[in-house]
Amino acid sequence: MPPISTLIKPASGNCNMTCDYCFYCDEQSKRQQASYGMMSEETLENLLRKIIYRAEGSCSIAFQGGEPTLCGLNFYKKAVALVQQYNHEKQLQISYAFQTNGTNITEEWCRFFKQNNFLVGISLDGTWKTHDKYRHFRSGEGTFDRVLETCKMLDTYQIPYNILTVVNAATAREVRQIYKFYHKKGFDYQQYIPCLDPVFEEQGQMPYSLSPKAYGTFLVELFQLWHEDYKNGHEVFIRQFDNYAGILKGYLPEACDQRGCCGIQYVIEADGSVYPCDFYVLDPYYLGNINRSSLQEMDEKRQELGFLEESFKLSEKCRQCPYLGLCRNGCQRNRIKCSDGTYQNYFCESYQMFFESCMEQLKELAR
Repeated sequence: MPPISTLIKPASGNCNMTCDYCFYCDEQSKRQQASYGMMSEETLENLLRKIIYRAEGSCSIAFQGGEPTLCGLNFYKKAVALVQQYNHEKQLQISYAFQTNGTNITEEWCRFFKQNNFLVGISLDGTWKTHDKYRHFRSGEGTFDRVLETCKMLDTYQIPYNILTVVNAATAREVRQIYKFYHKKGFDYQQYIPCLDPVFEEQGQMPYSLSPKAYGTFLVELFQLWHEDYKNGHEVFIRQFDNYAGILKGYLPEACDQRGCCGIQYVIEADGSVYPCDFYVLDPYYLGNINRSSLQEMDEKRQELGFLEESFKLSEKCRQCPYLGLCRNGCQRNRIKCSDGTYQNYFCESYQMFFESCMEQLKELAR
């Protein structure tokens, strides 16, 4: 068995915020049971024991939500203790990640992250203007100021973190202001993901929806800002661009949406239910329950569903595209099914705009 990657949702989709574009709220509304509550210690122990015994070499353990801090800090102290217990003999390389909206982090959380080498992801949608437009508490109050306080705490404790920004209708228009703001704050580790429209619905119909043209314009402008910094000796790490340069060098990208096919991942809900991808935590994609099923049984179910195989079905237009080697048709969640059963990415126009404008600079970076 190769290294194992797990994404654990210990608080299910429960959250202290109501972001307008939340893809997980949408998923919850489209399954038989919306929320699975909070994960029990029994389920936590079962999943950690099984993945550690099954993994070889390394194991990636990421916590996400909803908002994972809602489980309380003692839950994660228990998790780390269980990992140490079951990993005592195997001596796997364990990596921890924690994706949070940044509103509940305290100094006690920071000490825990530092002591246990957690990489933290902070959700921040740019400036006050763009962030608070769609990201707010249940009361409607914005969260921008609170998130910045958390970033200051993480800096104080020297905890590695990256900024995760959703590219939506608002942030796409403000790319220059957002990038300059991040520069001013010293946010040199950035990740941008295109906003997801509701699953199984026509795209581009929501107030926050990101159009292909807007996303293409965003990518080009962001790249030019990033490239200018690079030439001036200020290295900013933007996952997507780093991966493109790596692909040109012959490396396998670590981001599954840039590999051209879905990866093998275990997304574990609060009750122990397991799914193949965070974007498909839906009833038709249920693989089993970690409390009752083995990982092998769930892998067999994954094959039965044909989940990975579905991501190989490229349209003829894709196959003929000169940029396929870099684009690889993007994330399966953003693909539209064609009449012949193959797929075309909704953001195809975006990627063409980007590569036509920036390909030579990408090649120069790779060299």
